[in-house]
Amino acid sequence: MAMADLFHEDVPFCFIDRVMQTIRQTTQHRYQILTKRAARMAEYFAQAAIPENAWLGVTVEATSEKPRIESLRLLNSSIRFLSCEPLVDDLGELDLTNIDWIIVGGESGSQARPMKPEWVRSIQKQTEAQGAAFFFKQWGTWGEDGVKRSKKANGKLLDGKLIQAMPVCIQADRKIISQNG
Repeated sequence: MAMADLFHEDVPFCFIDRVMQTIRQTTQHRYQILTKRAARMAEYFAQAAIPENAWLGVTVEATSEKPRIESLRLLNSSIRFLSCEPLVDDLGELDLTNIDWIIVGGESGSQARPMKPEWVRSIQKQTEAQGAAFFFKQWGTWGEDGVKRSKKANGKLLDGKLIQAMPVCIQADRKIISQNG
């Protein structure tokens, strides 16, 4: 698996066209396209169709990045998702209209900033109330108890439970159901 931001300013739209063509030709695969450049992604898809097997997402790690959600919300993707990883701020109230899946995780590494459990629980509660799937990926370098150690030692349990729901899209009426997996 390779990680890069397809919608980086240095990536020409003609290259993105070729990527989308490959996605359309490989319908047996599901592609999760994540960007911090929500406006550029919206600009591209204003002139290009979104492949059915492409899930589109934006990174929202802090309150200052919440405007990315609005750009994503307007795209006609089969699945729209937020990656709140690394979550470094309390996101407060979220409008998750037309958002299907939220992934939350802490930061890793020697310079990692702590993620507070109440931030995660707030997102989880809002996600469930608004009908999206919630996926807790990991605590990162700082554990649920506020202790700094390896991300493996801190694990991926939230309140003692593994919570890793995935969205399942039923295309007939665009109803999203959550599937724990």
